Amino acid sequence: MSLRYKGGVKSAAGGSVATGVGGTGRWTLQEAIQNIAAGNWSGLITPTVEYLVVAGGGGGGNGNGGGYEGGGGGAGGYRTATGFAVAAGTPLTVTVGGGGGSATSGSNSVFSSITSTGGGAGASGGANGSSGGSGGGGTHNGTSGGAGTAGQGTNGGNGAASAGAGGGGASVAGANAGANAPTAGGAGTANSISGASVTYAGGGGGGGGTPGAGGSGGGGAGSSGSPATAGTANTGGGGGGPAGSPSSVGGAGGSGIVIIRYADTYQAATSTTGSPTITVAGGYRVYKWTASGSITI
Repeated sequence: MSLRYKGGVKSAAGGSVATGVGGTGRWTLQEAIQNIAAGNWSGLITPTVEYLVVAGGGGGGNGNGGGYEGGGGGAGGYRTATGFAVAAGTPLTVTVGGGGGSATSGSNSVFSSITSTGGGAGASGGANGSSGGSGGGGTHNGTSGGAGTAGQGTNGGNGAASAGAGGGGASVAGANAGANAPTAGGAGTANSISGASVTYAGGGGGGGGTPGAGGSGGGGAGSSGSPATAGTANTGGGGGGPAGSPSSVGGAGGSGIVIIRYADTYQAATSTTGSPTITVAGGYRVYKWTASGSITI
């Protein structure tokens, strides 16, 4: 004989709230809530998560003499979405991409099956800017900016005589430079997944006499000397481009970041690696990685 309770039906031998096992019938609604909170029902109900995955920014290009100012580095790829399904008990990979060094593209960031592409390096000498999550800016004599990746970032600007162009940002492309007129890096995108609004993935500014500013979201400013300014760590910002001296060095790109969150009515993760920062606020469990690791929910 079964007993009917408000909010559910169970047999007289309902499962233990202490262990989640041992019963042959159904839990009441209250027992189910208690078992979910205690982590005893993870195999039956799993959340969908919201994610932010930002790759490492590209480094600014090097100066090569003869007016070849460096282009600004492109921002790391920026991807975010809600409703991403996860399987209970399965470890999910987290990779936080590093920023590129001078004239080097950034590294990819990963959450589970989601990959954001590292930002493209700014142009050096007569080369074009590199493609990436966002493209690196061009340099002297009108070399082209690199292409951004669709859904992740924008293109870098084209260079001009004695002026590096800004790298692309997550939401705004690097502007084309004019003669002796470097341009700023493209703007990044604000996101509140962490519980506060933070702007990520700004492009690096182009180098030259009046250097371009870094784009909002951690982009490093260009320089009229060397080295140019690095992108901000854990924003995916591109590094700034330097002036045209042969010894001038571009700023390094900023490292990326991975953040996920889900409703706090679901259980906490059963394990994490990589020492994420964990907060519970505003109705969410939030996990933020600044180094690579994993999570099992």
